[in-house]
Amino acid sequence: MNARPDAWLRQAHNDLELAQLAKDNDYLAQACFYASQAAEKGLKSALLELDLEPPHTHVLNDLVKRLKETGLDTQALEALPLRSLSRMAIQSRYPMDATPPSELFDPDETDQALATAREVLTILKALDQQD
Repeated sequence: MNARPDAWLRQAHNDLELAQLAKDNDYLAQACFYASQAAEKGLKSALLELDLEPPHTHVLNDLVKRLKETGLDTQALEALPLRSLSRMAIQSRYPMDATPPSELFDPDETDQALATAREVLTILKALDQQD
């Protein structure tokens, strides 16, 4: 068994825990970033599990598309707001104008980011159990 996919998945869960910790301490931009990272690493672990090297991208829909191309049922993943979570990978780290990322995200957006990342990991677990 290749241990690498499991390492990526464990890191995804660790990132999700850090996202929750950041949110609980009002670091909303950081929470959004780590939620995005959790989803990304989870999706990349699924690709690795299928013996596919994941592309170097933060675009979650691109990762889902790669999974779909393998014949995997990705409908549940496609229904999630992954585009907004992907956006957070960049906007949560780098100022795009005079507003720092720490002032861009509100609690509702952060809750949605965490919920989406959690759902990605839950869906991936269910898909893995189908094998």
